[in-house]
Amino acid sequence: MTDSIGSLLALLMAHLGGDFLLQGKAWVQSKKNLQHRSPALYKHAGVHALLSLVALLITQQPWGSAVAGALVIGATHLGIDIVKSHLPERLGYFLLDQLLHLLMLLSVWLWLSEPWAALTAFGQWLLRPETLLTLLAYLLITRPLSILIALVMRRWSAQVDNRSTLADAGARIGMLERFLVLTFVLAGEWTPIGFLLAAKSVLRFGDLREDRDRKLTEYVLLGTMLSFSLTLMLGLGLRTVLDAAP
Repeated sequence: MTDSIGSLLALLMAHLGGDFLLQGKAWVQSKKNLQHRSPALYKHAGVHALLSLVALLITQQPWGSAVAGALVIGATHLGIDIVKSHLPERLGYFLLDQLLHLLMLLSVWLWLSEPWAALTAFGQWLLRPETLLTLLAYLLITRPLSILIALVMRRWSAQVDNRSTLADAGARIGMLERFLVLTFVLAGEWTPIGFLLAAKSVLRFGDLREDRDRKLTEYVLLGTMLSFSLTLMLGLGLRTVLDAAP
């Protein structure tokens, strides 16, 4: 099982190295401008094939299997990148591109290693009530809790002028804050939560002192305290359940 996981990790490292460390801006610009006619596109796919071959060989895969796996990874990487080169630069397309690459790496890994014991163990862990409860908590602190907080704060939202703020930035910041707070609570680390709350308060200290946008400052701090309080209660409740589980 350890050797099998090592092969997957080596393939992931090869992918990260090829996609982000060994791909210069000139190659990226060439692929964007020339699309499927760009030589950089094929060089990039060749780099991935070579790195994947090295990754498979150092994890003691047979030569024939390693070469076949590397060729599959290089060819599919080329195909995915050709399609991507015709699409605009958007976050969604970037994430989809990386997801497809990772799925191909996972497919090659499954084909070469046949790590069914590891996958069975992972499936059993994933379906444990403790794991599902933890995943449920992380899902709750995203959009559902954002909607709840927005409904609670609605009575004050009409009193503040937030035209100078980034659209939807507050909701995204709140989700990141809650993710960190829940993670720290489950890890039993309380000090970082204090630093996080202090940092958020310091951001508005100047406005409070100089009486600029005082209502907006109070609105943001109130929303922050509500977000932190709800996440802390959720995290503490989850820890109590997890600690009591056999």
